[in-house]
Amino acid sequence: MARNTEIKARVADLDALARRVAPLATAGPVDIAQDDTFFACPNGRLKLRDFGDGRGELIFYQRPDQIGPKTSFYRITATAEPDRLREVLTLAHGQTGRVVKRRTLWLVGRTRVHLDRVDGLGTFMELEVVLGDDESAEAGEREAQALMAALGIPADALIDSAYADLLRARPPR
Repeated sequence: MARNTEIKARVADLDALARRVAPLATAGPVDIAQDDTFFACPNGRLKLRDFGDGRGELIFYQRPDQIGPKTSFYRITATAEPDRLREVLTLAHGQTGRVVKRRTLWLVGRTRVHLDRVDGLGTFMELEVVLGDDESAEAGEREAQALMAALGIPADALIDSAYADLLRARPPR
């Protein structure tokens, strides 16, 4: 199963962060619309990502909820029918949440830097260091922490939850 090391943090000013990412980036920025639907899954998380253009991805992943670097194990399968697949998965498993966001993607070497505007939540940054098959999680953690420091992300901005969990935890309006 593919793996990465992730860090997620709240960000007050995405434009300022983008200006710090740009000189470090090897690719980007790429703007991406994402509509993620989560489904009941007893042994991890299962989400359908709809890009709004007829393309989608079904993503299964396992990741601990903890502040700071964490290793995620995942599998991704592309789909050309995200709406139909959402309907089938909803009937089979039931939806547990939905996250709509605008993501700006940068690459800094092998690390994916996501600058996210999440509907109903605010602005965030995710770092995903893609790990090699034989590579230790600690190597990814060191790389993520070094990039976090280079970008000026304070430790008290880190969060331990997925966007879907944060949305569920919001008080009702």
